[in-house]
Amino acid sequence: MFSEVKFPVPWGHVAAKAWGPPQGRPVLCLHGWLDNANTFDRLIPLLPKDCCYVAMDFSGHGLSSHRPAGLPYHFLDYVSEVCRVAAALQWRRFTLMGHSMGGSVAGMFCLLYPEMVDKLILLENLGFLLAPEETEEWLKSKRMVIDRLLSLEAKQRPPKARSPEAALQRLLEANRHLTAEGGAILLQRGATVTPAGLVYNRDMRVRTQSQESLTVEQCVKLLQKIQDRVLIILSCVAVRDSRGNEKMCWKLRNESTRWTPDSTQARQQECCCETATGGIRVYPERAHPASRGAWEPLCAPE
Repeated sequence: MFSEVKFPVPWGHVAAKAWGPPQGRPVLCLHGWLDNANTFDRLIPLLPKDCCYVAMDFSGHGLSSHRPAGLPYHFLDYVSEVCRVAAALQWRRFTLMGHSMGGSVAGMFCLLYPEMVDKLILLENLGFLLAPEETEEWLKSKRMVIDRLLSLEAKQRPPKARSPEAALQRLLEANRHLTAEGGAILLQRGATVTPAGLVYNRDMRVRTQSQESLTVEQCVKLLQKIQDRVLIILSCVAVRDSRGNEKMCWKLRNESTRWTPDSTQARQQECCCETATGGIRVYPERAHPASRGAWEPLCAPE
């Protein structure tokens, strides 16, 4: 069971959902771009029961308020929202788990507030967005952010209403890695029922957000500064078993105290995980014994 939570912010509220005992070991979960807190619905029940998990909706996503009119979304805005939620929860030190864009936000938070993070778990994320190598390409990408924002404002189109079936189909077409059940889970929080049909909750300006793009050298130096215990999970193969459940092989790169891209001690291990209707099941006993210590406490099998 989970509970709904709202954290007041100057432009409205940040919505979240919480699982586990309030006094449990704190874990803050960050979803990916255009997703929402329901990303973790099938994962949290498989994790240790003595933790307090809070999955937040970034502004413009899920049930959280949209940013004020006329303003674009910036990557660092999401990092500041993590600060706001942590302060509201009165969490001084906690574990961060981020999927996709949420992993980048988590990584940046670790760099800016290292004293607040004890463990970092990255799902389908390895760092930050790389900047274009050519100066003209970089300028073009920045201009595109402004042009898209102004174009959206000029059109002022009302949100399009769709039938539940059409809304799900549109979501699956745009995200071909999603299963129908996974898409339905995201829609539960990502759309609102109106008399005309389902309307997506996300702020269209999120599509024009300004990223913090970095050079390869900057990325390497920043990643080397992360001192937390790190687990990185990347999918590499997906098949289906006889019951129709996805079975995925994940590549895990982690080290018990520190992970860096050029670390000779960092080990890359193969570990089998299953995703049954969108949930992730990790089997740490199949990984090399030397690599278990960094992540076994949060991913131990039942």
